[in-house]
Amino acid sequence: MGGWGSVRLIAELDRTATMNIIKCVVPISGGKDSQACLKLALQKFDKSEILGLFCDTKFEHPLTYAHVDKISEMYSIRIEKLNNGDVPSLVRKYKRFPSDAARFCTDELKIKVGKEFYKKLAQEQGKGFEVWYGMRKAESSQREKRYAGTVCDDIYPPHLFMPSKYPQYLAKLGVMIRLPIVDWQTEDVFEFLDGEQSPLYSMGFDRVGCFPCLAGGDYWKAKAFAFDDFGKSQRIKVVQLGHEIKKNVFTSAKWSLRNLDAIVVSRNRKQANQDDLFDAPCMICNI
Repeated sequence: MGGWGSVRLIAELDRTATMNIIKCVVPISGGKDSQACLKLALQKFDKSEILGLFCDTKFEHPLTYAHVDKISEMYSIRIEKLNNGDVPSLVRKYKRFPSDAARFCTDELKIKVGKEFYKKLAQEQGKGFEVWYGMRKAESSQREKRYAGTVCDDIYPPHLFMPSKYPQYLAKLGVMIRLPIVDWQTEDVFEFLDGEQSPLYSMGFDRVGCFPCLAGGDYWKAKAFAFDDFGKSQRIKVVQLGHEIKKNVFTSAKWSLRNLDAIVVSRNRKQANQDDLFDAPCMICNI
């Protein structure tokens, strides 16, 4: 559970943090979009009125943890770090890997944590605040459809923004949602950050978060698993998880064998094969 047990899910804000009323909370992932929201918030609010929130999945790359700390230092913004478990434990609990249709990792490790934190903060300070999310229409056709009509300068009750995830009581406490970069293109975000973004982008990754996102595409999973020693250690964890739940983290036929260890692979071949998990060539880019 890390430093935050399930009973102590919500951080007790220390006295220095409660001296000023928080007017804007920015959920931080370490990625470019949430960072752009935080940097943009500095143009509207005083630093003392902004609070970052990092929901730790315990499945992030070390560079992401380092970059979250750098963001805090760079912008002189306090970032609360909360944890409500980890990705492998949830995979075991649900006996499946997350997918587009079942993003239980996001629900339990991010949305649930944020929801309870927003309630606690609003009650403690006796005032609501805006939550600035970094969703953009240009990220996918799904988001283009979902956020059609959303205006970047408007605020929305959380239960209207995400009906199945947020309760109506948050709006009654004064907690409102804003999507300040919803109409931005990817190049707009990078131009605004001006080189301050995570180094993972320059290393060939287009998203930053869980490393890898187990609900993401097979190409990106394979790329992360072969990227560095941390990626290789993540693959070992995921292969073991796959054996435990009898599921394959790779969902497409052409990638499926890459999740199997040498013993299992040998069952599908005429003779035993001792290929290492990481030396087997990628069928797309030979990473």
